[in-house]
Amino acid sequence: MHTLTARVLSVHAGSNEDKTKPDLPSIRVELDGIVGDKHRSFSRVTWAGDKQAKGTLRRNERQWSAVSLQELREISETMNLRYPLLPSTLGANLCLDGVADLSRLPKGTLLKFPSGAELCVEEYNPPCHDMGKRLAATQETHSGEKITTTAFSSAARITRGLVGVVEIPGDILPGDQVTIVVYEHPAWLQRSDDEHSAA
Repeated sequence: MHTLTARVLSVHAGSNEDKTKPDLPSIRVELDGIVGDKHRSFSRVTWAGDKQAKGTLRRNERQWSAVSLQELREISETMNLRYPLLPSTLGANLCLDGVADLSRLPKGTLLKFPSGAELCVEEYNPPCHDMGKRLAATQETHSGEKITTTAFSSAARITRGLVGVVEIPGDILPGDQVTIVVYEHPAWLQRSDDEHSAA
């Protein structure tokens, strides 16, 4: 079992129409998501370009979202932003410090918190064009060049963070140490060379 350790830098929740989520002193996660958050639900309706046809009711695999300080800095540098990207601006629920490649953690990875709360990774959270348009309208570059509406999608292509579901309810606070149990394919499910030959 491979584990990593990180720290919760900030927590966020809200239902603002512009998708921003303010900093909070703590968040409460329940089995249907984060209390007070727009994405709290066991189900959601799909959008254009989703896995199913637009408007399909499906289970909500996006009860929470997380970004890392290291990846936010990388995106900000790539975009040459005058002001660093904040997790609250991107609508993230959690910002973690100490995980350089947060976005690459595989499905099934568990984030464990001191309260007993556990979050399970479902998938990578790709950057959306709406956020790119919002950043182009509100951000500036160091050089004064205009930010294009596609700059964010390009810069955050593999560093946008993760989404997932709640495994165990509990409270999450800034400063919490997070134990990250990285999902690994069980050894007993892997075929030996002899089994491959027989098949």
